[in-house]
Amino acid sequence: MNYGICLLSVIPCRKEPSSTSEMVSQLLFGETYSINEDKDDWLKIITSFDNYPCWINTKQHNSLSEKEFKNLDTTLVNSELVQVINDSVTNNVFPITIGATLPNFKNSQLTIGKQSFVFEGLTSNTSIKKSIQDLKQTAYLFLNAPYLWGGKSPFGIDCSGFTQLVFKLNGYQIPRDASQQVELGTPLSFVEEAQSGDLAFFDNEEGNIVHVGMVIDNQQIIHASGCVRIDKFDHYGIFNSETKKYSHMLRVIKNVIG
Repeated sequence: MNYGICLLSVIPCRKEPSSTSEMVSQLLFGETYSINEDKDDWLKIITSFDNYPCWINTKQHNSLSEKEFKNLDTTLVNSELVQVINDSVTNNVFPITIGATLPNFKNSQLTIGKQSFVFEGLTSNTSIKKSIQDLKQTAYLFLNAPYLWGGKSPFGIDCSGFTQLVFKLNGYQIPRDASQQVELGTPLSFVEEAQSGDLAFFDNEEGNIVHVGMVIDNQQIIHASGCVRIDKFDHYGIFNSETKKYSHMLRVIKNVIG
């Protein structure tokens, strides 16, 4: 098995091996993956964090040996919306976004094989489960981030990327897509039972789960739709106060963290 790591700010992950194919997700700095297939200039990978299959361009691939891959400590991540990291060898400085992984981070240094970086920003330990209040505060950081299908950063994020990243930063691992996240947790019978930190899922006319958001106080939901925003929701769905219409139809609310 061959392995790799993202050493760029962000790498687009495609549905098919083509630069014009749909972007289904992104790799953030420090995220690792295994390689399943090599096709021309493309690699089919499985992401380590959420076992997500996708394609990346070989030009953006950085290889890891099996030993290096297995010895990486990936529990610490950047907890600031945007910070900079310094390549100790080239002295190049470049930005990384919130949720970027900091492998083997200690005393402002992270070491990946023969490469070394300096990072002096704030970190979050993803092995520690934090409070509902922490979940909400993290979610609020993304307010007004633009919607981007497949996105996972404050410069562009989709609905399930938003919920996954918020939960990851607070010690909870959930899958990448809304259709996968809906399989988690315990369903609630009534909207009135929903509490902050619960996930609400919404479907289309065919009954497919197409949207997810996180419940916050007073029957409100924070979600990525056009941008990350807060709306009212009830047993029908999400009500957009600007258009005076329901934008998404409620399927189920689930408590996913107990």
